[in-house]
Amino acid sequence: MTDIQTPPVAEGDILWQAGSDRLAGSNITRYMAWLADRGHRFEGYWDLWQWSVDDPAAFWLSIWDYFEILHDGEIDAVMTADPMPRTRWFTGTRLNYAEHVLRHETTGDPNRPMLHHSSELRPQATVSWAEVGASVRKLATALREMGIGPGDRVVAYMPNIPEAVIAMLATTAIGATWSSAAPEFGAQTVIDRFSQIEPKLIFVVDGYRYGGKDHDRGADLSRILGALPTVEQVVSVGHLDAASECFARETITWQAILNRPDVPREGFAYERVPSDHPLWVLFSSGTTGLPKPIVQGHHGIVLEHYKSAAFHFELGAGGALFFYSTTGWMVWNTLMWGPLMNGRAVLYDGHPAYPDAKLLWGIAADTKATVMGVSPTYIQMVRQQGIVPGRDFDLSALQSVMLVGSPSTPETFAWAYAAIGSDIWASSQSGGTEFCSGILAGSPLLPTRAGEIQAPGLGTAARAYSEDGQPVTDAVGELVIETPMPSMPLFFWGDTEFARYTDSYFDTYPGVWRHGDRVKFNAHGGAFVLGRSDATLNRFGVRIGSAEIYRTMETFPEITDSLIVCIEEPGGGYYMPLFVQMAEGHSLTDDLKAAIARRLRSERSPRHVPDEVVEAPEIPATLTGKKMEVPVRKLLLGDPPETVASRDATKNPGALDWFAAFAAARAG
Repeated sequence: MTDIQTPPVAEGDILWQAGSDRLAGSNITRYMAWLADRGHRFEGYWDLWQWSVDDPAAFWLSIWDYFEILHDGEIDAVMTADPMPRTRWFTGTRLNYAEHVLRHETTGDPNRPMLHHSSELRPQATVSWAEVGASVRKLATALREMGIGPGDRVVAYMPNIPEAVIAMLATTAIGATWSSAAPEFGAQTVIDRFSQIEPKLIFVVDGYRYGGKDHDRGADLSRILGALPTVEQVVSVGHLDAASECFARETITWQAILNRPDVPREGFAYERVPSDHPLWVLFSSGTTGLPKPIVQGHHGIVLEHYKSAAFHFELGAGGALFFYSTTGWMVWNTLMWGPLMNGRAVLYDGHPAYPDAKLLWGIAADTKATVMGVSPTYIQMVRQQGIVPGRDFDLSALQSVMLVGSPSTPETFAWAYAAIGSDIWASSQSGGTEFCSGILAGSPLLPTRAGEIQAPGLGTAARAYSEDGQPVTDAVGELVIETPMPSMPLFFWGDTEFARYTDSYFDTYPGVWRHGDRVKFNAHGGAFVLGRSDATLNRFGVRIGSAEIYRTMETFPEITDSLIVCIEEPGGGYYMPLFVQMAEGHSLTDDLKAAIARRLRSERSPRHVPDEVVEAPEIPATLTGKKMEVPVRKLLLGDPPETVASRDATKNPGALDWFAAFAAARAG
């Protein structure tokens, strides 16, 4: 099969604009009309955005009122005067995240689907609002009876299945603090995370299936549980073997804990908590050192998730959000944006391209997904397999495709319109675990331009700063956020004096959040993320983001993936290799090397043509799929392999072994 042919496209070309009907029916249009009735009139997205960052208290209060936040108490301060990272929001009030996710249980037929789910072990099925609500109330009641209360940590070593969603909602419903890790995480990766927060109860599965292969987790679970002395209860879900109870210690089965009478809605009380109460702990990738335990609160997440789900994803009642994710990535937490908007969430656990890359499109068609999130890396696989989703599947329900996880090239945008649908809203967005949402987002009020992220999100004062701390336009700088946002971390667990928090984000520009990405904003507001700051290619004083190199590399059908690093050598020289993973049936010839050099010289920079192109069997990536540029760079600088990255935090540790051997051979 061959990939669909797309017309030539240049960066910034307008590929799509919302029609009048779509604009009239959009969530953001209705919100702006609501604001106008209250004396706030705005002409388009940029006018609205400017108000949202100039007067954040008024903006976030409007979100509170517009979505009719369920709460107790009266607002003392919408936002306190404390500077970042100590700013607090809606003090004096108490609310609960799970209560908002499940508030629509009786808004319509309770038997309508809330969750669509499937895995390599389970066929496609649905769970209704009534079933989720009943299970959450029963499990939450059981947790309370087991002595779990507000602030206690409850963790999960579970895949992306309905039981994980129910466990998360039940935990947060009673004010306990949630955290999760995917079962493909190795034992030490899980221990590095969970040991920092001292959980009281853990949900576990016996194993999972990925790419057609079964993975028993019994041995890893024994090691994990042995390293978590604070765990008092283990709740087991037989997933790989439905009858399995083969754990190293006594457990309570999922079936047993839910085998109790129903708890009626009117007989269940959600634990409404203050604005500084921990909702969940998300963790940074932890490729080197202990991952950061990022704590977010109920208030901030509820507000941010309503804003993003409604105005940056345009999810609506009855719609369905489908993101391919594991429970170890913040994207999994955002799947609840569907139910939050009285819609549905689509869960899938397994290899995204097994037996081939048609899989996710088939799920989207079967579930009538309206918003689908995929990575540019996955799109590359789809293209290489000659799949044309809009031709091969009924995607008539699909309204939007979100290109997330890494920067998207103009060619990826153009392919989306040619191969998925000419009237979808394709949007590249960029955010972070730290916010559990987007920083740079999109809006149907703005045109889709090839290769660009449309705008900073509402309420997000994102800019590019030069090295001397000045805002810059049409120039590459550091991505910063100048004013507080509600979903910024409350703190890092155990970091009582904000020392690690401050060192991570406020060490460069005091009082201003430095995110760690290289970014460029153009004159009309579009943004380009050019890679992580610590992976910038700085050669002879000329800096370029690695994402710019990858944009060119993604156009070579012979190449599946690539990674580039630049290291400084003694005497002022540089060594910049480009590693490539070849597509099946292709080899790295001298002609291909010459073509790569020629294209990079003309499309990027003569100073950033690699010193050599090296074929690698696989490109190392983190568990969330990000290229491991910094660890590879450290290997080439001579750092010992055991210090550059945790193997358990690596998606494909064998790939890192190859790079360690390459570095050793070069040094020798």
